[in-house]
Amino acid sequence: MQRRIYDTILSEHLANQRQMAFVSGPRQVGKTTTCRNVTDNYLNWDNTDDRMLIVKGPANIAERLGLDKIRSKKPTALFDELHKFSRWKQFLKGFFDTYADQVNILVTGSSRMDIYRRGGDSLMGRYFLYRMHPFTVAEIACQDLPDPEKIIRLPQKINENDFSALWNHGGYPEPFLKRDMRFSRRWHNLRQHQLLREDIRDLTQIHQLDQLEILVNILMTRSSQQLIYSNLAAEVQISVDTVRRWMNTLCNLHLGFMVRPWFKNVSRSLRKEPKWFLRDWSFIDDPGDKAETFIACHLLKAVEGWNDLGMGKFQLGYLRDKDQREVDFIVIKDNKPWFLAEVKTSEDKISDSLKYYQKQLQVPFAFQVILNADYIDADCFVHEQQAFKVPAKTFLSQLF
Repeated sequence: MQRRIYDTILSEHLANQRQMAFVSGPRQVGKTTTCRNVTDNYLNWDNTDDRMLIVKGPANIAERLGLDKIRSKKPTALFDELHKFSRWKQFLKGFFDTYADQVNILVTGSSRMDIYRRGGDSLMGRYFLYRMHPFTVAEIACQDLPDPEKIIRLPQKINENDFSALWNHGGYPEPFLKRDMRFSRRWHNLRQHQLLREDIRDLTQIHQLDQLEILVNILMTRSSQQLIYSNLAAEVQISVDTVRRWMNTLCNLHLGFMVRPWFKNVSRSLRKEPKWFLRDWSFIDDPGDKAETFIACHLLKAVEGWNDLGMGKFQLGYLRDKDQREVDFIVIKDNKPWFLAEVKTSEDKISDSLKYYQKQLQVPFAFQVILNADYIDADCFVHEQQAFKVPAKTFLSQLF
């Protein structure tokens, strides 16, 4: 089994933090496997016996864990899929407030646990959230935590077979490691079916599943494209407000994510239209859309990872104005533009929009990221105030 950076993150958390660790992420991204590597006790809400024990309350869990016995080190308890319990917040608050000095607590969930907060008092200050993502180039290259002072890693080449598997099968552990296209297709279709027919049913109040499935089928063909809610509403025959609610739900359940336009100090900026990206790029047909989604998923993982580890305040956006000048991605660090990224599948002259926005916004770094370029052993984050062509294999290895 290939080691993951999240093994390191959770080990570091358990060694240094009193707070609970919430591990959120898409279905089948490896949350349970990773958490079980560092835990002594596993309780799964989907297991009937465990569910009955959890419902009885914190004291019964403490008895099960043997917290009345002296130990050389604190045990670790893992609660899997606990968000399906209607009173999960109330349960965790009581358990943590009573037993935090005697046990480390990990909690996993497929839905975004920072969003699906059902009843009870706030858990603020009692947990740190870690958002788990599929494999990426940087994680394949290195599983250590980034230097908090530098953040950006030195470039590191990964095996060409690993990069090919990542591109063709996606970064979810099972298809990435198995590397069998028939398996990947079946896995991909099953995951989509489970999200629509199980996660939606269990976690939302949406009943129009047939219409929702139409929306999902449309979104599966439009990764990297701008969303116009009125057009989607007309295609699916629902209201614009319903489209907005359903889009938020699909993002919360990790089918995809939206990147919004960044408009601070951008004259004539477009401010409303988000771009939509799938979280699994493996079966996107259009090479350009697939390349942009591939880079978007890497950047989202980096931004959320740096935020979760407390390395600063990071945002991911894109740039577009009414004069049709556009740059695929901008990363904001502590409220200031940090770098721009324009995605190309092959060599091309540097985008005029990339140079324009770098000058207008005074962005330190601007990259035209070439997907099909060979790896170059050179730090992309050295030369400031000039746009550079960089291989995706080099650039992505320096992220999170």
